Amino acid sequence: MMRFASLGSGSDGNGLIVQAGATSVLTDCGFALGDTVARLARHGLEPAAISALLITHEHDDHIGGAARFARKYSIPVWLTRGTLRAAGERFAKVPGVQVFDCHQQFSIGDIAIEPYTVPHDAREPAQFVYSDGAARVGLLTDAGSLTAHMQKVLSGLDALVLECNHDLDMLWNSSYPETLKKRIAGKFGHLDNASAAHLLESIDCSRLQHVIAAHLSKQNNTPALASGALAGALKCAQEWITVATQQEGFGWRQVG
Repeated sequence: MMRFASLGSGSDGNGLIVQAGATSVLTDCGFALGDTVARLARHGLEPAAISALLITHEHDDHIGGAARFARKYSIPVWLTRGTLRAAGERFAKVPGVQVFDCHQQFSIGDIAIEPYTVPHDAREPAQFVYSDGAARVGLLTDAGSLTAHMQKVLSGLDALVLECNHDLDMLWNSSYPETLKKRIAGKFGHLDNASAAHLLESIDCSRLQHVIAAHLSKQNNTPALASGALAGALKCAQEWITVATQQEGFGWRQVG
């Protein structure tokens, strides 16, 4: 049996907890130390319960509080070599730093981790599929476009946390500078609602028990637009789609 929850999702900080057996993995930690502890407590967890900290990439909303949290509670950190090179100074005093290869699966306690590469404007970004041997939970955020490899890895999941960063019309009509608009909408930026919906249409969704829209922009998206796009792709009721928030994330979901 596996379960997962979010500490918060968006440009002000991200963190996803996945639990199986005696193992709890926290992916990313974009919050200050005290805030991280408080957000864990809302999910019934103490910092000592975290078995490892897994990092997707070096942007501050994903690693802002990671090194301090890992040092304070002696938690091992897993990241790609590229991410370590980009953010090495932050993790210089963290004991137990582990480097993983995006093309090789590895295990942390009772959780098997399948990392995979994504197009994003970071040094060596990764996203993950987590498994307890029976169920599979996928994470896909911070990707500017879809690839055949991503579609293959994410087929047949039991749950998916999926980026719906922006609505394209809202982005292009926003007050953002043109350079920022082009970065966000570019192939190394962030997935918009329609692209996220297209992913769902292109993969095997027959086992999906949970779909969560994540990493929504505060300025250039709405929960209704994001959930509506995903519900349309799945041909399901819009209420079935969970939307992760910046402040609350989302509560525990169980698979298996």
